[in-house]
Amino acid sequence: MTPFLKIIYQPYKWFFAIPLVFAFTFVFGLIAILTGITLGQDAVNIIAITWAKLCCSIVPLKVNIRGTKNYTRNTAYVIVSNHQSMADIPALHGHLGLNIKWIMKKELGEIPIFGAACRQLGCITVDRGNHEAALQSIEAAKKTLSGKACVLFFAEGTRSRDGKVMPFKKGAFRFAHEANLPILPLTIKNSYQVLPSGTFDLTPGTVDVVVHRPIHMSDYNLARLDEVVNTTRQIIADAL
Repeated sequence: MTPFLKIIYQPYKWFFAIPLVFAFTFVFGLIAILTGITLGQDAVNIIAITWAKLCCSIVPLKVNIRGTKNYTRNTAYVIVSNHQSMADIPALHGHLGLNIKWIMKKELGEIPIFGAACRQLGCITVDRGNHEAALQSIEAAKKTLSGKACVLFFAEGTRSRDGKVMPFKKGAFRFAHEANLPILPLTIKNSYQVLPSGTFDLTPGTVDVVVHRPIHMSDYNLARLDEVVNTTRQIIADAL
């Protein structure tokens, strides 16, 4: 976006886009809570997909998904992705076509309405400051997941401020090994330009998501965990 167009976009952003995203999050959050209580997680996922697509259209944010042949809908994966922006969440949930359960920090789960809606969706909140508690949360979540639920980990643990891939944590890979699920690596490109980390500098743009071939954890044992972590990180980083 040119500097002139960015100046023109500012009133739209502050008086329409951002307020509407917050309003939609509140309204769809309430709907998700009621839907979850009455109809269950799969129905809540439809609500979440609708919310995500509306948020993208308001910005507007275009999402291109490449590599759709590398995964099958209604199939369970452990999705491992880099993380550039809060825009990653609606971009992925609204356009991948998978039943996604997010690994999210405990603080997000404490936000009124939003946190309760995420719990109805089946998202897993973890205390990043308490390693044992985080492991217990993830362990408990295994028992509630359906056979077509995908658990998504942002393996860096936080958002990148420059778009580069940071070191990966091992939690996603241990989870995949114990749950006997394939890793589905994703590369998110350009989202840090749409909404840089720690700012409200929202800008229309295009996010590219590259879906790579699954990595089957049955090909690795725990002694080779570092190998699969490094391999997955390299696959994701090479596509940037």
